[in-house]
Amino acid sequence: MEDLRPVSEINLSDEPMESDDNYSLVLKLSEKDPLFEKKKKLLQSKGSGPEVRVYLESSPSSKWINSTLEAMLWRARIINLDEAELYFGGVTGVDVVEFYSPRNELESFNSIISLTDISLLSATHKRKEALQDLRDATVDMIRAFGDKNIEETIIEECSCDSEKILLQWGGKHGVRTKLQIAHVEGAGRGAVAVEDLQVGDTALEIPESIIICEELVYESSMSNILKKIDGISSETMILLWSMKERYNPNSKFKIYFNALPEAFNTGLSFGIDALTALQGTLLLEEIMHAKEHLRIQYDELFPALCSDHPDIFQPELYTWDQFLWACELWYSNGMKVMFTDGKLRTCLIPIAGLLNHSLCPHIMHYGKVDSSTNSLKFSLSRPCRVGEQCYLSYGNFSSSHLITFYGFLPKGDNYNDVIPLDIDDAQADPNPDETTHMVRGTWLSNNHEIFNYGLPPSLLDRLRDALCDAELHTKTCTKKNLENEMAVLKSLQSIFDSMMDELDDLECFDRKNINLDVKLALEFKDIQRRIVSSVLTSCYAGLNILENKPALDSSP
Repeated sequence: MEDLRPVSEINLSDEPMESDDNYSLVLKLSEKDPLFEKKKKLLQSKGSGPEVRVYLESSPSSKWINSTLEAMLWRARIINLDEAELYFGGVTGVDVVEFYSPRNELESFNSIISLTDISLLSATHKRKEALQDLRDATVDMIRAFGDKNIEETIIEECSCDSEKILLQWGGKHGVRTKLQIAHVEGAGRGAVAVEDLQVGDTALEIPESIIICEELVYESSMSNILKKIDGISSETMILLWSMKERYNPNSKFKIYFNALPEAFNTGLSFGIDALTALQGTLLLEEIMHAKEHLRIQYDELFPALCSDHPDIFQPELYTWDQFLWACELWYSNGMKVMFTDGKLRTCLIPIAGLLNHSLCPHIMHYGKVDSSTNSLKFSLSRPCRVGEQCYLSYGNFSSSHLITFYGFLPKGDNYNDVIPLDIDDAQADPNPDETTHMVRGTWLSNNHEIFNYGLPPSLLDRLRDALCDAELHTKTCTKKNLENEMAVLKSLQSIFDSMMDELDDLECFDRKNINLDVKLALEFKDIQRRIVSSVLTSCYAGLNILENKPALDSSP
């Protein structure tokens, strides 16, 4: 599981004005953001700039709080856009977009919370009232947003033996938690809040001393052997260490390894029927390429290591099946952690790995060891009620990635589910910095009018350039422009008609009596069909609009 905080953040600049009654906060787009120029352009198109000062009042009214928060929030949304959100929603020259994605919304809310929290540390009494009111209003909005995205949790069994033992082991080593491990219907194991948790509360705290990372390899007997292998990564070294440590009866982490499942059921373990069900999808290629890469990696190491060092690399512990299990462990449970020495390491975090992923998580940022406590803290970005499952963000991943490396599909609309397109334009000059074009479900768009159709503006503009005359397209309803628009939509229609033909409906599978891997494969294919179908529907609807649109007289 990876944790990826955006480069852009809302930064604080709290400067006193002429009196203590007048002060301000500054929303600033970081110049280090790789998307700085695009976001700057988007902000400017909506009447703002990369740095905006927000003036606060010492005794704010509710009307002032609401209007100020609204002004801060739409700017924060743009500042926190990722590349895909910018591609689909970052349209210049249109009204302010109210919503980009659950991830963006939570990031935006919490960046405002962070801004007010920092300012509250040094604020005078008069300042604190306005800042606290602003913070409280933001928390209320987060709570309302979370209430719309609550996922029903049906507990099958709370803390069975291996999980109880794991929590007890963690407690002895300094773990602090306000969560209980439970078996959740449809999700396996998960973590449930044992009390009401608020924004900023720490739900789980893991001491650095029980984090599994590459440093453990360097303390082991295999270290000197592995260091001599050219090009071997630290991730591969710790993976090989974990294959042996799993069976070490004297291991400090024995209880942790005992609590791990015998099978992770990721896409890397899909059987023939599941792979057959994925015919016509890019996910099939992703899984096959990933397994091929792992097999090559395994063959480069074994049986050579077992033959040369049988006392360290016992053959029975380093079979292909054991290697694949360890790969699935690290793919599905590994987290990127920044340690106090400034190094970023891939780690296994006992107990934390039991938290499930959500598209609207409670915990978003957890990848940095707190130097004051030497622990990793999992703090809430939105409230979690007692008895509610507490979710983590594994990252901004598509469903194909989550199936391949984690073995599940998230609930709800995944805004990262896209279909990439290779637009062939022989007339255009090659541009290495050009945007990769893609589509996603057009039901996620709120603009299905003429010249938009619920489709990505950048994609439509690219097709207009590729298919239509070189004259400037003004998006006015002249006869020529309407003809060009029809050519664009018919081109897309042709692409996605062919794509739909490849996504056969697979009625041969009995969905009531199938294995989990086949079930996941079919559900993924349903998602792909739904996306393709939505694009075709938008094309048909757009063509209907164009056919019935009277053309303006374009003559001088």
